[in-house]
Amino acid sequence: MARRVAVIGGGCSGLTCIKCCLDEGLEPVCFESSDDIGGLWRFKETPEAERSSMYRSLVVNTSKEMMCFSDFPMPAHYPNYMHHSMFLNYLRLYAEHFDLLKYIHFQTTVLSVRQRHDFSHTGQWEVVTENRDGHKETQVFDGVFVCSGSFTHPVTPLSAFPGIDTFPGKCCHSWEYKDPHPFHGKRVVVIGIGNSGGDIAVEISRVAERTFLSTRDGAWIVSRSSTRGLPLDMQLTRLNSLLMQVLPRPLLNWALERLYNQKFNHRLYGLQPSHSQPPVTNDDLPERILQGALQDTGQASHSYCLQRTTILWGK
Repeated sequence: MARRVAVIGGGCSGLTCIKCCLDEGLEPVCFESSDDIGGLWRFKETPEAERSSMYRSLVVNTSKEMMCFSDFPMPAHYPNYMHHSMFLNYLRLYAEHFDLLKYIHFQTTVLSVRQRHDFSHTGQWEVVTENRDGHKETQVFDGVFVCSGSFTHPVTPLSAFPGIDTFPGKCCHSWEYKDPHPFHGKRVVVIGIGNSGGDIAVEISRVAERTFLSTRDGAWIVSRSSTRGLPLDMQLTRLNSLLMQVLPRPLLNWALERLYNQKFNHRLYGLQPSHSQPPVTNDDLPERILQGALQDTGQASHSYCLQRTTILWGK
């Protein structure tokens, strides 16, 4: 008898887990709390509690050659960097091609996962689920994959800004952001410069009266294309990976800093990181700063926040 494995979540990771279980002769049982696959990649006009959320204009930061699954290439007509809706369609094609949907129980929430009383001997887990009708069920599995994602709960550190309770404007998180229209003609400060924070700051700067970008440590900004016009991640070759492992850290940092500063000097733009930071992918942010449409302010302060109309936390 095949060993039964629970897969929690029907997004990108959940689908590949189902496929891998089948390849290994296991019996996967997937529980998806929503009514469809896709997880993070399924756009919703209104964010839903306990679920990941994305904005309307999101474009992937990884080229299709690097982002596709090894056993299922992306369609040839897909662009190198696709809109999120195209990647969701790719996941649907993947699920249909390998006939994965029949293993998924939709609108079923996992309430608890516990080791059984005899776990030390059997290695089995007890999983309690609840379907859309409120029916609860307890099942036993030989293994559990947790594929529920890591961006379901927005964190807005309001307590870090004394006086924020008297701030007259609006505060929101990038989890709530869908498009720039609500910010038309307003003064906005975006706090945080992860990939989402950078994208949102650029987009809002096209419609807002003024847009400010607050970063605690700065960031290395890279484009999606390399100096040769190919997708940037095509430079992640085995040779380059080997060099990153064997080169002395000071020499490697020097080389990477020269590479990141080829397009523009981060220090002149107020973006030079105070210490080693992972790169942020954004094609337009330097130009928006150069045009004066986006102003980098460094770390936000109490007095600064109280003067702004809208505060938006980026990721």
